[in-house]
Amino acid sequence: MVKWRKESALDLYSLAAAIFLVAAPWLFAHANPAAAIDLRISGAAIAIMSLAAIVAFSIWEEWINLLIGCWLIVSPWLLGFTHTRAMHFSIAAGAVVAFMALLELWLEYEKAHLGQAASQAAERH
Repeated sequence: MVKWRKESALDLYSLAAAIFLVAAPWLFAHANPAAAIDLRISGAAIAIMSLAAIVAFSIWEEWINLLIGCWLIVSPWLLGFTHTRAMHFSIAAGAVVAFMALLELWLEYEKAHLGQAASQAAERH
């Protein structure tokens, strides 16, 4: 049974971005085959990591989504599809995925460290 966490909503947003990435290349697949392949593979990887985080959360899944998001931001220059519509899709989706991963990493850090500090302070009083 899946245990829902408040942060699971962020994984759902990342999953939506992944679906968008997988579907988007049909808009420009003939013009930019390298971009289409990159967006489909990155989208599939983000979808797998987001689903895994929803089913059984582990912090490493967010780190992988962060890396994929950063890859999507720089891939237009590394793969040579700058100044195209695919570049805009890649950068926008990469920024969204990276932001969601960073936000979830921060929330998990805050919950683990600040939650412990609050419970220790309550025990002392």
